[in-house]
Amino acid sequence: MDAIFNKEVTTVYAADVISFAKKMGYFPKNAKNKDFSFSDSYAPVDFGGARFCELRVWAMFNKIADGMDQYFEYGKGNIHYDKKGYATNRMPLWVKPNHKVDVKEVMDFMRDHLEGTELDMSKDIGAGAFGNPYRWRPMTWKVEGTSYCNERVTATQQTGFSFVSQSRSWLPDEIGGIIWFGVDDAASSCYFPMYSAATEVPYAFARGNGSMLEFTNEAAFWVFNQISNFAYTRYSYIHPEIEKKQNVTERAFMETVKVIDAKAKALYDAGKKEEALATVTNFSVKEGNAMVDDWRRFYGYLFAKYVDGNVKTKVPNQMNPKLEQPGYNKEWYEKVVKDAGEKLKMKGDAGH
Repeated sequence: MDAIFNKEVTTVYAADVISFAKKMGYFPKNAKNKDFSFSDSYAPVDFGGARFCELRVWAMFNKIADGMDQYFEYGKGNIHYDKKGYATNRMPLWVKPNHKVDVKEVMDFMRDHLEGTELDMSKDIGAGAFGNPYRWRPMTWKVEGTSYCNERVTATQQTGFSFVSQSRSWLPDEIGGIIWFGVDDAASSCYFPMYSAATEVPYAFARGNGSMLEFTNEAAFWVFNQISNFAYTRYSYIHPEIEKKQNVTERAFMETVKVIDAKAKALYDAGKKEEALATVTNFSVKEGNAMVDDWRRFYGYLFAKYVDGNVKTKVPNQMNPKLEQPGYNKEWYEKVVKDAGEKLKMKGDAGH
């Protein structure tokens, strides 16, 4: 173990890693050691491992690497095994991107619901009338003895927090690290830049400001939960507005970070390390709190606009807004008619 920090040592393992696997039946006793696979022996992939875990990785790889379509069946849980019990159609552990990936792309990877695939969660009947790509737990269930599952995609409602870690080697360590941090469902949240060397956190994200059972409108977690849970009610209408605001806010942060980087580095290079740390700390604290304030107001805007199934639009110089009642889409009405058409059928021309 003394060599573990030697850069030339790429793999560290126990001396009996193979013999123990053979002893326990994880790897055939008559198999050749050169054919041993640690992952396939100690954690053989099954349907759940592929469908609920690997498929999320596939969704990200598929956006940045060529040829990933050949692994889609594997991600769906259709696994082929050899005589050793090893998966033969397994997805690569890593891929080389076909373009330079920026931090905003990685943020958006965290918001995936398998859109554009046959497993797109917004397309089947479970999505309801408004294409909601979420399913409430439990994740698996049975009907007449047959087991079924909901997808476990990257963006999920029970997320506590998520982050994208960005390391910039061209800056001093105290400035180069940023944790783009967000709370709740990544698809409805917003990432803000928390410098890794910051010595304080924004009050909106601070421990003790609310809890899982204590609601407070001052806590980022509860502000973003209000937004996401309201969006779930009419996703196809509300979520596009959230996505637009995410893009505007996060792109603006990325531009502002460039200014703070330059300011903090100038202080650092001048030997004013403490002032540099204060600069990045004050920035992260201020922007984190300001973002939550902004999105709290945004929730109020969404609620007022979409409450009660309506869509209200402000009309210049008029007290009352334009009111639309879009109802449901054609496909959903057809499903309703198929399920309950006879009891809902109108007699005559009466209307309301």
